[in-house]
Amino acid sequence: MTPMSEHDSAALVASYWRLMDATDFAGAAELLADEYTCDWPQSRERIRGRENFVAVNAHYPGRWHIALRRLVATADRAATEVVMTSGDEILTAVSFFEVHNGKIMRETDYWPEPYDAPAWRAAWVERYS
Repeated sequence: MTPMSEHDSAALVASYWRLMDATDFAGAAELLADEYTCDWPQSRERIRGRENFVAVNAHYPGRWHIALRRLVATADRAATEVVMTSGDEILTAVSFFEVHNGKIMRETDYWPEPYDAPAWRAAWVERYS
């Protein structure tokens, strides 16, 4: 088997996010390895396997739209920043992927909570939207 290139793993992960945006969770699950796991460190939850992946996402409240903002990849790893919107709610997620044999083996998602910038550093920073 030919090793995957950065382009291959980037294309795989970009396809994953396109399918997730389309709410094609079964299609996204086809990109996952049999031993797939997804960790959510903030809540200390782990999703194991395709069936649980599809079920969690199918039951997730609301209809989320996903925009891929940034993707960096090597032959066997990728990192993404996505912006997810549902109505007025906007979330940013940073995800790390491990890719083996053309499939996503492991995913770790971080869901940072937005917060107001402290006033003490206003003289040295600028705000952006």
